[in-house]
Amino acid sequence: MSALGNVLNDLKTGKRKIAVWGLGYIGYSTASFYAKNGVKSIVFDVDKHKVRGFNKGEVNLPNIEYWMGFDVSPLRAAGMIQATKHWRDLINKDVAVHFICVPTEKDAMPYDEAIRDVIGKLAYLRQLKSSAPTLIIIESTISIDRLKKVVVEELKKTKLDNEKRFLLAVAPRRDWFVNAEKSIVTIPRIVGGYTPEATELAFEVLSIVSRTVLKASDCYHAALIKSVENTYRQVGISLANQLSLAYPEINMTEVLGLVGTKWNIDTYHPSFGIGGYCIPLAPHYVLEGASFPDKLTILRESIFSGEDMPRQVCAAILKSKVKTVGVLGLAYKGDLKVDILSPSKAIIAILKEHGIKAKVNDPYYTCDEIQKKCGIETFAFPQELGEFEMLLVVSDHSLYRYTPMGEILTHVRGCKYILDNVGIWKNFSWPSPIKYFEAGSSNWLNFTCAIK
Repeated sequence: MSALGNVLNDLKTGKRKIAVWGLGYIGYSTASFYAKNGVKSIVFDVDKHKVRGFNKGEVNLPNIEYWMGFDVSPLRAAGMIQATKHWRDLINKDVAVHFICVPTEKDAMPYDEAIRDVIGKLAYLRQLKSSAPTLIIIESTISIDRLKKVVVEELKKTKLDNEKRFLLAVAPRRDWFVNAEKSIVTIPRIVGGYTPEATELAFEVLSIVSRTVLKASDCYHAALIKSVENTYRQVGISLANQLSLAYPEINMTEVLGLVGTKWNIDTYHPSFGIGGYCIPLAPHYVLEGASFPDKLTILRESIFSGEDMPRQVCAAILKSKVKTVGVLGLAYKGDLKVDILSPSKAIIAILKEHGIKAKVNDPYYTCDEIQKKCGIETFAFPQELGEFEMLLVVSDHSLYRYTPMGEILTHVRGCKYILDNVGIWKNFSWPSPIKYFEAGSSNWLNFTCAIK
């Protein structure tokens, strides 16, 4: 049997297992889906509380099991999946595949310390007396430049490549964690290896879980594909925002919705800002890996435009002369507990600088977490909506969607303005004196003029 066949057979028969570095949304789901498909998984995370909670059946990743479509508890009880706080547990000849799922973002910029740390720990594979190759699959988003310098060059320094003990592949995740139909199983996956052998083995391993796996020429092409596809979205959203600023009297949300009915055009919605750690960072990944970054002028402008939108929103708020603002949603997207680059954080920081009293409600964060992240208090939804002259609906959490309109209206007395980032309340009939504006609608950032 070939080396490729041996690895697949060992995984499917339980002789060997996969190791996952990182217990966030990506790592948790990778380990869980492989366990569900009969492949044992072991997960490491530097956060001991995450590890302890996982092994006790506590999951601090809202809606992750709903998105996956199954309960992990039986797999955990059967020994198909476990988490550890000891990274050396993963340096084991019983591990055939290492999935790297660690953060590659920090302070709104690409970050390589976590992945560099994992590569350093994988160097200890040299101590194992095993002739079987080890496959390393990077699922984290990474630029070509950092892939070369932080991964490939560092792995070469370990001498592992000379002893043919590892094969490297890149297969960035493309999931949408708020839509159960867009998962590791259903979305086509892209994979490229440092060598053709690595591509073939990674293709077969990913095919255990994923229905469609597409091969890129090599690991560098695979890495760039993820960044480029998110850059397309970054540019599109930035243009939508700029159009809404350039044509304040026009309902640009309506225009863009109708533009999107053409078969080859996507629909983009103006917003408070471009949140999340994938889309806003994509231009940075593309720029830093380019041979001629000065040619990518559109990307540089999209970065500025994305960072500027929270300031535009705050300028409108300050012009309205309100003194109290309630922010609904700390997360950048509904029903996720991810606040990386969330427009809420940027808006809150600016409002605090100008003496505006702001509070946040987010059902997925504790009061202590909100205080630590934003330095402000939280409030109860919908009971304490009446505290504020203005409400900013940032995240489309289910709680805000399913709460009856009558219950919300009971508590919003005293509110003058509502700015809705995603339009979840656009079909409500708001009584006077409340003025409601969906992001991108007519005069949404000039609302004090619109009501005269």
